[in-house]
Amino acid sequence: MAASALSFSRVLFSPSTSLNLRLRRPTTTSLRFSSAARSLSVNATLSVGDKLPDATLSYFDASDELQTVSVSALTSGKKSILFAVPGAFTPTCSQKHVPSFIAKSAELKSKGVDTVACVSVNDAFVMKEWKKSLGVTDDEAVLFLSDGNGEFTKKIGCELDLSDKPIGLGVRSRRYAMLVEDGVVKVLNLEEGGAFTFSGAEDMLKVL
Repeated sequence: MAASALSFSRVLFSPSTSLNLRLRRPTTTSLRFSSAARSLSVNATLSVGDKLPDATLSYFDASDELQTVSVSALTSGKKSILFAVPGAFTPTCSQKHVPSFIAKSAELKSKGVDTVACVSVNDAFVMKEWKKSLGVTDDEAVLFLSDGNGEFTKKIGCELDLSDKPIGLGVRSRRYAMLVEDGVVKVLNLEEGGAFTFSGAEDMLKVL
């Protein structure tokens, strides 16, 4: 009996045995990136006339040294424009929103703006590489600031929950542009979700 069983095993696993297997191709779904929020009913806690809450943001300087800066240091006694994007390297942010401020930075400065800064819930390393990819070599033009843990974004109530998107963005920031004078919000152009309709550099020039 043992010999028969052994003989059977050899036949069963013989390399010459023909197996009629049909391979199925995995089905794929084409995904289009969208920063539309799961819900657009969330209202920001920040409004015109409010004093900006303080928070610490980070960036790499021209010497490739990691620096931190507080929101109060960016805005106290100054006229500043802070604008936020849902994510570095994402299409609308890279092709339209940020380039509008890069192109108009000098004009904004000529109208009395001291600082133009882009804020994103990305780490400082990502922001450094994004800045480089956009050809920005001068922090005086546009400062790329990391709100890596979303501290500032949460304090002003501008979280954008994209965790239901398959691209893996999680919780980011709503798109906005604000004019801040001595730490006080004078203009707040806050978009619904990640839409880009009135938060570009041209829109800010109109209010200066």
